[in-house]
Amino acid sequence: MLAELLASPGVREECELRSAFGFMAFHGGSLEEMTDVIAAEAARRSGASYYGLLQPEDLQWHIPSHKLSPADSPTMQSFIDHVDVVVTVHGFGREHLFTSLLLGGRNRALASHLAGFLRQRLPAYDIRTELGSIPADLRGQHLDNPVNLPRGQGVQIELPPRVRGSGPMWWDWEGPGLTPHTEALVAGLADAALAWPIAEPS
Repeated sequence: MLAELLASPGVREECELRSAFGFMAFHGGSLEEMTDVIAAEAARRSGASYYGLLQPEDLQWHIPSHKLSPADSPTMQSFIDHVDVVVTVHGFGREHLFTSLLLGGRNRALASHLAGFLRQRLPAYDIRTELGSIPADLRGQHLDNPVNLPRGQGVQIELPPRVRGSGPMWWDWEGPGLTPHTEALVAGLADAALAWPIAEPS
Protein backbone atom coordinates (compact mmCIF):
# COMPACT_ATOMS: atom_id res chain seq x y z
CA MET A 1 0.00 0.00 0.00
CA LEU A 2 2.82 2.43 0.80
CA ALA A 3 4.32 1.94 -2.66
CA GLU A 4 0.96 2.85 -4.23
CA LEU A 5 0.64 5.93 -2.04
CA LEU A 6 4.16 7.09 -2.87
CA ALA A 7 3.37 6.74 -6.57
CA SER A 8 0.38 9.10 -6.24
CA PRO A 9 0.83 12.64 -7.63
CA GLY A 10 1.84 15.20 -5.03
CA VAL A 11 2.77 12.71 -2.29
CA ARG A 12 6.23 13.33 -0.92
CA GLU A 13 8.58 12.14 1.80
CA GLU A 14 10.71 14.33 4.04
CA CYS A 15 13.64 13.00 6.04
CA GLU A 16 16.34 14.57 8.19
CA LEU A 17 18.75 12.22 9.99
CA ARG A 18 20.16 13.81 13.14
CA SER A 19 20.22 12.19 16.59
CA ALA A 20 19.02 8.68 17.46
CA PHE A 21 15.76 10.12 18.83
CA GLY A 22 13.17 10.38 16.07
CA PHE A 23 9.86 12.05 15.25
CA MET A 24 7.59 10.73 12.50
CA ALA A 25 4.41 11.99 10.83
CA PHE A 26 3.43 9.47 8.18
CA HIS A 27 -0.20 10.62 8.00
CA GLY A 28 0.90 14.19 7.31
CA GLY A 29 -0.08 16.87 4.86
CA SER A 30 -3.82 17.09 4.24
CA LEU A 31 -4.66 13.81 6.01
CA GLU A 32 -3.98 14.53 9.69
CA GLU A 33 -3.31 18.22 9.45
CA MET A 34 -0.37 19.83 11.25
CA THR A 35 1.11 16.52 12.38
CA ASP A 36 4.08 16.91 10.04
CA VAL A 37 4.58 20.53 11.11
CA ILE A 38 4.59 19.54 14.78
CA ALA A 39 6.92 16.57 14.29
CA ALA A 40 9.34 18.50 12.08
CA GLU A 41 9.53 21.49 14.44
CA ALA A 42 9.97 19.36 17.57
CA ALA A 43 12.77 17.50 15.77
CA ARG A 44 14.43 20.71 14.62
CA ARG A 45 14.42 22.25 18.08
CA SER A 46 15.80 19.13 19.77
CA GLY A 47 18.27 17.99 17.12
CA ALA A 48 16.22 14.83 16.63
CA SER A 49 15.69 12.97 13.37
CA TYR A 50 12.50 13.48 11.38
CA TYR A 51 10.49 11.55 8.81
CA GLY A 52 7.31 12.85 7.20
CA LEU A 53 4.97 11.41 4.60
CA LEU A 54 2.82 14.24 3.25
CA GLN A 55 -0.31 14.07 1.11
CA PRO A 56 -1.45 16.95 -1.12
CA GLU A 57 -4.68 18.87 -0.58
CA ASP A 58 -6.62 16.78 -3.09
CA LEU A 59 -5.75 13.44 -1.46
CA GLN A 60 -6.70 12.01 1.93
CA TRP A 61 -5.82 8.34 1.76
CA HIS A 62 -5.69 6.80 5.23
CA ILE A 63 -3.64 3.63 5.30
CA PRO A 64 -3.59 1.92 8.73
CA SER A 65 -0.22 2.38 10.39
CA HIS A 66 0.59 -1.33 10.55
CA LYS A 67 0.21 -1.57 6.75
CA LEU A 68 2.81 1.14 6.05
CA SER A 69 5.87 -1.04 5.58
CA PRO A 70 9.32 0.53 5.29
CA ALA A 71 10.11 -2.29 2.86
CA ASP A 72 8.28 -0.11 0.32
CA SER A 73 10.29 3.03 1.11
CA PRO A 74 14.09 3.18 1.27
CA THR A 75 13.73 6.62 2.88
CA MET A 76 11.53 5.36 5.70
CA GLN A 77 13.78 2.32 6.14
CA SER A 78 16.86 4.52 6.49
CA PHE A 79 15.08 6.52 9.17
CA ILE A 80 13.97 3.41 11.10
CA ASP A 81 17.51 1.99 10.95
CA HIS A 82 18.99 5.28 12.18
CA VAL A 83 16.91 5.96 15.29
CA ASP A 84 16.78 4.13 18.63
CA VAL A 85 13.34 5.40 19.67
CA VAL A 86 10.60 7.29 17.88
CA VAL A 87 7.54 9.42 18.56
CA THR A 88 4.95 9.12 15.81
CA VAL A 89 2.61 12.11 15.66
CA HIS A 90 -1.02 11.51 14.69
CA GLY A 91 -4.27 13.45 14.66
CA PHE A 92 -7.68 12.24 15.79
CA GLY A 93 -11.04 13.62 16.82
CA ARG A 94 -13.57 11.84 18.98
CA GLU A 95 -16.44 12.93 21.14
CA HIS A 96 -15.46 13.40 24.81
CA LEU A 97 -11.73 13.32 23.90
CA PHE A 98 -11.24 16.78 22.41
CA THR A 99 -8.85 17.80 25.21
CA SER A 100 -7.12 14.41 25.52
CA LEU A 101 -3.67 13.50 24.23
CA LEU A 102 -3.29 9.73 23.92
CA LEU A 103 0.18 8.21 24.34
CA GLY A 104 0.26 4.69 22.92
CA GLY A 105 3.07 2.60 21.45
CA ARG A 106 5.10 -0.17 23.08
CA ASN A 107 7.79 1.92 24.82
CA ARG A 108 5.89 2.69 28.00
CA ALA A 109 8.88 4.26 29.76
CA LEU A 110 9.14 6.82 26.97
CA ALA A 111 5.37 7.41 27.17
CA SER A 112 5.66 8.28 30.86
CA HIS A 113 8.68 10.48 30.15
CA LEU A 114 6.82 12.41 27.45
CA ALA A 115 3.73 12.75 29.61
CA GLY A 116 5.68 14.49 32.36
CA PHE A 117 6.89 17.21 30.02
CA LEU A 118 3.55 17.60 28.26
CA ARG A 119 1.65 17.97 31.53
CA GLN A 120 3.93 20.85 32.49
CA ARG A 121 3.34 22.63 29.18
CA LEU A 122 -0.33 21.74 28.68
CA PRO A 123 -1.94 21.62 32.15
CA ALA A 124 -5.48 22.04 30.77
CA TYR A 125 -5.21 18.83 28.72
CA ASP A 126 -5.76 15.22 29.76
CA ILE A 127 -2.48 13.42 28.98
CA ARG A 128 -3.25 9.69 28.93
CA THR A 129 -0.64 6.96 29.26
CA GLU A 130 -2.72 4.11 30.70
CA LEU A 131 -3.45 1.88 27.72
CA GLY A 132 -6.80 0.86 29.20
CA SER A 133 -7.97 4.48 28.97
CA ILE A 134 -7.06 4.74 25.27
CA PRO A 135 -9.41 3.39 22.56
CA ALA A 136 -8.07 0.04 21.36
CA ASP A 137 -7.54 1.20 17.78
CA LEU A 138 -5.43 4.16 18.93
CA ARG A 139 -3.04 2.30 21.24
CA GLY A 140 -0.32 1.64 18.64
CA GLN A 141 0.47 -1.86 19.85
CA HIS A 142 0.75 -3.73 16.53
CA LEU A 143 4.30 -4.98 16.02
CA ASP A 144 4.27 -3.86 12.36
CA ASN A 145 3.30 -0.30 13.24
CA PRO A 146 6.31 1.94 12.40
CA VAL A 147 6.24 3.25 15.98
CA ASN A 148 7.38 -0.18 17.16
CA LEU A 149 10.02 -0.88 14.51
CA PRO A 150 13.09 0.99 15.86
CA ARG A 151 15.39 -0.83 18.27
CA GLY A 152 13.82 0.77 21.32
CA GLN A 153 10.33 1.04 19.80
CA GLY A 154 8.44 4.25 20.60
CA VAL A 155 5.33 6.26 21.42
CA GLN A 156 2.32 6.92 19.21
CA ILE A 157 0.85 10.27 20.25
CA GLU A 158 -2.70 11.03 19.12
CA LEU A 159 -3.54 14.74 19.07
CA PRO A 160 -7.05 16.22 19.05
CA PRO A 161 -7.80 19.17 16.73
CA ARG A 162 -7.54 21.88 19.39
CA VAL A 163 -3.91 21.26 20.27
CA ARG A 164 -3.09 21.14 16.54
CA GLY A 165 -4.54 24.63 16.09
CA SER A 166 -7.90 23.63 14.60
CA GLY A 167 -11.47 23.97 15.82
CA PRO A 168 -13.64 26.83 17.07
CA MET A 169 -11.09 28.09 19.61
CA TRP A 170 -8.72 29.15 16.82
CA TRP A 171 -11.06 30.34 14.08
CA ASP A 172 -9.91 33.95 14.53
CA TRP A 173 -6.24 33.12 15.13
CA GLU A 174 -4.06 35.15 12.75
CA GLY A 175 -0.65 34.37 14.16
CA PRO A 176 2.16 34.92 13.81
CA GLY A 177 3.47 31.40 14.22
CA LEU A 178 1.79 28.45 15.84
CA THR A 179 -1.24 28.77 18.11
CA PRO A 180 -0.30 28.97 21.81
CA HIS A 181 -1.38 25.39 22.50
CA THR A 182 0.52 24.02 19.51
CA GLU A 183 3.59 26.01 20.52
CA ALA A 184 3.38 24.56 24.04
CA LEU A 185 3.02 21.06 22.59
CA VAL A 186 6.08 21.43 20.36
CA ALA A 187 8.11 22.85 23.24
CA GLY A 188 7.13 19.92 25.47
CA LEU A 189 8.02 17.35 22.83
CA ALA A 190 11.37 18.99 22.16
CA ASP A 191 12.20 19.23 25.87
CA ALA A 192 11.33 15.56 26.32
CA ALA A 193 13.51 14.52 23.37
CA LEU A 194 16.47 16.51 24.71
CA ALA A 195 16.10 14.94 28.16
CA TRP A 196 15.82 11.33 26.93
CA PRO A 197 19.12 9.42 27.22
CA ILE A 198 20.18 8.11 23.83
CA ALA A 199 23.40 6.83 22.35
CA GLU A 200 25.09 8.93 19.72
CA PRO A 201 24.57 7.48 16.21
CA SER A 202 27.58 5.51 14.97
